[in-house]
Amino acid sequence: MITTDHRANLVTVAVFGEFTLPDYKEFEELVNYKIKFEGPVNLLIDLREMAGFTLDVAWEEIKFSRQHAHDFGRIAVLTEDQWMTWSAWISQLFVDAEVLVFHDEAEARAWLEAEEETAR
Repeated sequence: MITTDHRANLVTVAVFGEFTLPDYKEFEELVNYKIKFEGPVNLLIDLREMAGFTLDVAWEEIKFSRQHAHDFGRIAVLTEDQWMTWSAWISQLFVDAEVLVFHDEAEARAWLEAEEETAR
């Protein structure tokens, strides 16, 4: 299950339990809408409560990242899991966004907001 939120150029997604393909499609739809009507976006991806993901989600994430390689400014990933940290760094190979991993949500949001200030 996921929850999503969005404002200006920020999309926030939190994953709870297993991250499934329908969840990822919901995330994609929101991001595609934001990109189409507002341009590049920043992402805050909270994986602290994620129990795992299906293989089709991993494949979809690679395809989506390659398709939107230039559509992200900064991507903040919240996780304490070492495997998810490695996965975030590997994802950076497919996008030209800055990708950082955080343990603290306030720090992640401050980093994303600093990018918004720079863009103004």
